Amino acid sequence: MRLGISTRTLRRDLDSLRELGYPIRVLKGPDGGYGLGAAGKLPPLLLDDDQAIAVAVALQTAPTSVSGIDDAVARALTSIKQVMPAHLRAEADAMHLTAIRNSWEFPAPPIASSTLRAVGYAVRLAHLLSFDYLTADGRRPQPEDPDFIPPLRVEPHHLVTWAGRWYLVAYVPATATWSIYRLDRIHLHQPTGTTFARRELPHPDLAQYVMTNYDRGDTPAQWPCLGTVVMELPADLVARWAPGGSVIQHISATHSRITLGAWSWAGIAGLLATFDADITDIHPTELTDACRTLADRYRRASQ
Repeated sequence: MRLGISTRTLRRDLDSLRELGYPIRVLKGPDGGYGLGAAGKLPPLLLDDDQAIAVAVALQTAPTSVSGIDDAVARALTSIKQVMPAHLRAEADAMHLTAIRNSWEFPAPPIASSTLRAVGYAVRLAHLLSFDYLTADGRRPQPEDPDFIPPLRVEPHHLVTWAGRWYLVAYVPATATWSIYRLDRIHLHQPTGTTFARRELPHPDLAQYVMTNYDRGDTPAQWPCLGTVVMELPADLVARWAPGGSVIQHISATHSRITLGAWSWAGIAGLLATFDADITDIHPTELTDACRTLADRYRRASQ
């Protein structure tokens, strides 16, 4: 392809690219010329007005599910504002946002950015991942624990984030099964460097796969009130719509146990009512009393 420009113009443009941080390679010989090299500084992003504002807003509302990145987020926002035109910078400054967590949101504890990077690296390079899976209360597993899980060696295939929680979809060669692991419960061993052949994922829609899978390593959130009931609904349906921090257990094709929390016992009773299903085996007695109180209140309201 001929550009139709002079040699002087070409060299001036190459100098401009070098000043912007683009590495330029000089290729010698009869077929020589210039080429863009690898590495170097990250070149300036070319964003239109809407994209620049979208990035600024996204950085200010970044989720807090990863620890240790607050300073990096602030520096990234500053860097982007510095290269914005004056009118866009003024608009971005006017959109100074403060993200407030809803009182009903109980995300998982933030995961270390180093863990996220290491797991993401293993997923990208298709390296086997070795780790201990922490207990529900965050301890290293011990053989005497009733739910003891020995050290795991898995094929990491995909990361999913949902409701403030990070999940790893992985294949376990030892059991020839697919599993879902909460990233905040993963305690990594040293990188294995051992590659594996990628497999066909267990479901064409990974979001649907994670949301409807009751066995995804969830643990009860630290609510002031925590109750449990048996619900006349299948576990995959309950798992799809249960609030964050709930734990679902499969009982049969038509019944499941759900453990969930709220700020009050009436709050739990109200959440259970949204499933519009029969419940039994209610614990503790405070939750039974709350269900009875709500039933009486709505009975009076309907008269």
